[in-house]
Amino acid sequence: MKSPSLAWGWIRPLATPYLRGYRAIAEKRGSLRGFWFLRPHSGGAPSQADAARESACAAGFFLGYLISPDHFEFLGPQPPECLAFVFLAPVGGILHSRLVQENGSLVRKTFDYIRLLTHRPPRFVFHDAELAAMTRHQSMREWPVEKYEHFSRNFFIESLAWLVRSGIVRKLLAEELALGERKRNAVYDKPKSGAKKRRQKNLAVN
Repeated sequence: MKSPSLAWGWIRPLATPYLRGYRAIAEKRGSLRGFWFLRPHSGGAPSQADAARESACAAGFFLGYLISPDHFEFLGPQPPECLAFVFLAPVGGILHSRLVQENGSLVRKTFDYIRLLTHRPPRFVFHDAELAAMTRHQSMREWPVEKYEHFSRNFFIESLAWLVRSGIVRKLLAEELALGERKRNAVYDKPKSGAKKRRQKNLAVN
């Protein structure tokens, strides 16, 4: 949908102060219009093909519009919709299993916390077998076209405020830092090659 009423370039500067440390990538393919906000060292933006099950390892947030239900039928959407969700890809991968599917996972605990505090729709919903693991969405069909951007801004600001308050914005970055630290330690702790070992042994003898 290319209607000026669904201009979405403004979403990036709106979201950036809430999602500091995340890298924004525009999405204008398939059923989505908006931005992926990827945590550092993530792979590229998830592909919508097959619900991103073949994507490189990536995690973060999406904010934008859903203009058709493709790959998001599980939400029962009524496009066009405002859409904000936490994602981990690939679905079923190590990161997704640990942070979404496991009992007591980061996304499960965050969802329980936000649901406990929000009592009016649209509320976040949780899907442990989907790319959009924790999602908030709202149909725009009843909105006056001239109010699309105004009402959308309210939706995204409210969604981002909940995500920041819940701690998941900060905790996803911490998960990345922890992963990076483990990778660095793994490099330093790798067994030395045979040649290096022999040289070290010779030096010790001499």
